[in-house]
Amino acid sequence: MIFTTQDIRKTFKTGEVAEEILKGIDLSLTQGEITALVGASGSGKSTLLTIAAGLQLASGGEIHFDGEELTAMNQEQIRQIRAESFGFVFQSAHLVPFLTAEEQLLLMLETAGSPLSKKQRRDEAARILQSVGMGHRKTAYPASLSGGEKQRVAIARAIVHQPKLLFADEPTASLDSTKSREVMELLQQLTKTLNIATLMVTHEEDMLAYADRVITMKDGRLA
Repeated sequence: MIFTTQDIRKTFKTGEVAEEILKGIDLSLTQGEITALVGASGSGKSTLLTIAAGLQLASGGEIHFDGEELTAMNQEQIRQIRAESFGFVFQSAHLVPFLTAEEQLLLMLETAGSPLSKKQRRDEAARILQSVGMGHRKTAYPASLSGGEKQRVAIARAIVHQPKLLFADEPTASLDSTKSREVMELLQQLTKTLNIATLMVTHEEDMLAYADRVITMKDGRLA
């Protein structure tokens, strides 16, 4: 297992009132597999994903990634691991509006501290865009891309630095059924061929067919 959580808890306080959102989560992720988290709104699935990705802190428990304990690290150490080893795909593509598709990937490589030369980075960006079917649109800006094309560029950006973990939060929620299937087929293919451990939150039952494991959350626990 490249990633595990042990007894993860999360409590939010509003004044004197404390609400426990996550109630002792044990989760493991394996490379080459898509793990889907499902559950009703408020079940804690998105909170678990953001804690697993280091985007917010747990109130208790441990997170281990690739032999290291993330919960024992400071924020700068977590940020570095997140930049180098994690990839993110969200419901909205969140592309930078004034950057071309190619430039979106080049920015990711720079953020991840890629050791590649400038030419090598451009070659890698072009290769990854080609692999997701967007090689012909590398000079296009987000405003000229369809919803499905934007999400393909977002996926390319998420994997260009060769992450070990991919976090996908409702990656098909803003797409029609045809584009949703195309995006999930792409995520499935990349998870296998690049040997990535993918954690996906979704409420769309049709998308579960692409997952290797489906885990249901209910009231802050894994059901």
